[in-house]
Amino acid sequence: MDLRQLEYFLAVVEHGGVHRAAAALRVAQPSLSQSLRRLEKDLQADLFHRVGRGLVLAPAGEALIGPARQMLRTLGEAYDAVREVRDLEAGRIDVAALADLSADPAAIWVAQFRVANPGVSARIEERDDVAQVTELVASGECEVGVGVLPQPPRPGIVLERLLTQHFVFVAPPGTEDGFPDPVRLADLDGVPLVLGERRATTREWIEATLRAADVEPLVSVEVPQRGAVLPTLLNGGGAAIMPLRQALDARLRDAVVRELDPPLRREIGVVHRSGRQAAATAAFLDFTRDRVRSWERAVERRMAAGLGLVAAAADTDLAVRRRQRAEFSARSPVARITRRPRDLDGTTSNR
Repeated sequence: MDLRQLEYFLAVVEHGGVHRAAAALRVAQPSLSQSLRRLEKDLQADLFHRVGRGLVLAPAGEALIGPARQMLRTLGEAYDAVREVRDLEAGRIDVAALADLSADPAAIWVAQFRVANPGVSARIEERDDVAQVTELVASGECEVGVGVLPQPPRPGIVLERLLTQHFVFVAPPGTEDGFPDPVRLADLDGVPLVLGERRATTREWIEATLRAADVEPLVSVEVPQRGAVLPTLLNGGGAAIMPLRQALDARLRDAVVRELDPPLRREIGVVHRSGRQAAATAAFLDFTRDRVRSWERAVERRMAAGLGLVAAAADTDLAVRRRQRAEFSARSPVARITRRPRDLDGTTSNR
């Protein structure tokens, strides 16, 4: 008895006859009939009664249906398990991200996932609007989207909150005495700011928040690329309101980082299609959920011990960077350069 015989047997049961089963399986009818006869010979029992030109299940056939289905289901699960491992070893994940979130957190999540799964390649696709991010996921062009919540519900799409993104005030190095901690939004009236390009989601949100606090934003420098905000700030072009994780990089370069009063924050989440996911997609989501929870718990523990939000996040970030340095030193996530031996004259050998 083999699994193909069981597949043919169940097809005859489900389709009500050899002819229809052969058509559904796209096999020759004589081959299917011969397979059934071999199965009956192996089991030493009649599975069907031949009535005229038709077949009627015999008691032995009735008894075989359940075990046959279970065996095929178990085989399918085995194939799925192997395929998931294979896909994760050499899979690919395409992530759509709101442009303001592509560097942080999307790129961070993708990089950390790839270190844990070096066989997986990844691509990040930017869009300026959350609806466009969702559309990339709905169309199948990307498996996961990263955007700001809330979003309108959409059939077939799952919206999942992952974290609260905190924003802080950042000023050039050496300006500590000019800004208390926390900085009140109302006190930012007249403070020159470096902002990203107009119509960007984050810029519009920051400006709207300041105006709600009766502060008209004073734009000192407008940069077309979000990555240009930090170097402009560090070189004295103005202050900025930026996500906490990005502000930690500025803090390492002696920028002044202050909490805001009232706090400025928004919810960040992922979108993905409902139903069964590809192995790489499911693994990426599970991995990212775990990393986000780990980060938040670490920050909360430090705040419970008496640190403020910025100090707690900075201390957590330092611990992460130290752990990564140790991990990368022991097992580099990037292929190392293998130096070829040199001949005595100092030239590179081709041997």
